[in-house]
Amino acid sequence: MKKRVVFIIAILFLIVGCGAKFNTPTKEVEMFLNKYQTNDSEVVSQFDTSLLDEDNLTSEQKEKYKEIMLGQYKDMTYEIKEEKIDGNKASVEVEIEVYDYTTSLNNSYMFLEENQDQFYIDDVLDVISFVNYKLDQLFNYKDRTTYTIIFKLEREDSNSQWNIQDLSESDLKKIHGIYEN
Repeated sequence: MKKRVVFIIAILFLIVGCGAKFNTPTKEVEMFLNKYQTNDSEVVSQFDTSLLDEDNLTSEQKEKYKEIMLGQYKDMTYEIKEEKIDGNKASVEVEIEVYDYTTSLNNSYMFLEENQDQFYIDDVLDVISFVNYKLDQLFNYKDRTTYTIIFKLEREDSNSQWNIQDLSESDLKKIHGIYEN
């Protein structure tokens, strides 16, 4: 019985000791990006259709946009480039590859300018028609682009978890594929 207790305590020390090795800034960033790739419920619940610059999307348009972005996240790839640790602060440089929705949206606006007769009725933009057009273009767009994101992390002390600091709006736009330089 005494040997069993010592064995269990030794296992617990191993697990606790190894746990710190698994909580690195790089691992924390990988877990964060994996939530996007797996369409984790935490990511899905934060969905924001304002990225299309349209406040009045129909419910069908919102669903299509959500489907487009979930595909963007699922197909995102990344490569960790560098990890720097300075005490209880760290940074992890990541190169991500996503669909280049910036170009798709810019092409949609150029098409609108060149084909106004398809989207204007009595000199008034048919917003629903144009949003449907943009969504169709996004849905079928497969060209990709690469962005660099530097994740900032902190922890309270050397025994605590690394936490990713809030991403900037420009970094979020990179993940969505709509960042303009």
